[in-house]
Amino acid sequence: MVHKEEVRDHGIAVLWILAVAAVYYGAAQLGLLQQLVRGQVTPLWPPTGLALAALLLLGLRVWPGIALGAFLTNVSIGPTPLAVLVIVAGNTLAPVVAYLLLRRAGFRSELDRLRDGLLLVFLGALTGMLISSTVGSSVLMLSGAVTPGAFWSTWSVWWTGDAMGVLVVTPFLLVLRRLRWPARARPARWVEAVALTLCAIAATVLATQSRSSSLLFLVFPVLIWAAFRFQLAGAAPCALGVSTLAILAATRHAGPFADQDLFASMVTLQAFNGSTALVALLLAAVIAERNETHEEIKRVCRRLEEMVAHIEPGSPGSTGNPGSPGDRNG
Repeated sequence: MVHKEEVRDHGIAVLWILAVAAVYYGAAQLGLLQQLVRGQVTPLWPPTGLALAALLLLGLRVWPGIALGAFLTNVSIGPTPLAVLVIVAGNTLAPVVAYLLLRRAGFRSELDRLRDGLLLVFLGALTGMLISSTVGSSVLMLSGAVTPGAFWSTWSVWWTGDAMGVLVVTPFLLVLRRLRWPARARPARWVEAVALTLCAIAATVLATQSRSSSLLFLVFPVLIWAAFRFQLAGAAPCALGVSTLAILAATRHAGPFADQDLFASMVTLQAFNGSTALVALLLAAVIAERNETHEEIKRVCRRLEEMVAHIEPGSPGSTGNPGSPGDRNG
C-alpha cells in the first residue's frame, strides 16, 4: 500500500512538473511577442511570475518544470547551446532563490498583510531577479550576441522584465487560486465591477496614446478604486491589464514612448509599470489587513457580549444585587 501511494505521489508530481513546463512555455511565447532586445529580452516576462507562483503554491518539487520550460523557450533563440544552458540555469535559479527568501521571511501567499506585499516587492522581485538578469545579460555579451556597450541596457530590460513579471503576474495567479464566484453579490456590485473595468481600459488607452506623459497618472485613481472596493481580487487584474496596454504602446513607440531611444523608453515604461504594481499590490494589502483587523475587533466584541449575557444576577461573580443579604441587614 505504501509503495502504491509513493508511486501515485510521484506520478502526480511528474504531471505537475509537465504542466508547469507547458504553461511556462506558453507564457514565454506571449512575452516574446513584445521583445525589445535580440528577440528574447522583453519589458514584461510573464514566465518568471508564473514560476514563482507555482513554487509558492506547489512547493519546490516543481522546479524541474521551470527548468524544462525555460529550456524549451531558449533552445531555439539562444546564441549557442552552452549559452542556452547557462541562461536556463539563471532563469531557474532566480525564482527558486526568490521562493526560498520569501519562505524564510514568513511570506503568506494570501497577500493579506502589508508585510507580505513588501516582501514580494523587495525579496521576490527586486532581489531574486538580479540573478537571471545578470546571468543572462553576461552570457549574451560573452557569446557576442550583444555588444559590451549594450550590456547595461540589456541588463535593465531583462531585470525589469523579470521583476515586473513577479509584481504583476504572481499576485494575479495567487488571487486567481482563491477566487470564488460571488453567489450573494448584489447587482450593484456587478455594475461597479463592470464600470471599474471600462474605466481602467479607457484611462489606460487614453494615457498610453497621448504624447503627454503626465496623462499616465490617469490610471492611478482607477487602481485606488479597485484596491479599496475589491482588494487584491480587483487590484491584481487591473494592474496586469494596465501594464500590458502600456507595454504594447511602448513596443509600438506610441504615445509618451514616441521619439525615445530604448533606454529612455524603458525608464518611462518601467517607472509607470512599477508604480502601477506597487500602488495596486501594497494598497490592496493594506486594505485587506485593515478589514481583517476590523473583523477581529468585531469577533472580540461579540465574545464579550456573550460573556456579559451569561453573567446572571445573583451569581457569585455579580455585584450590586438589591436582593442580597447585605442589603437586607443594612
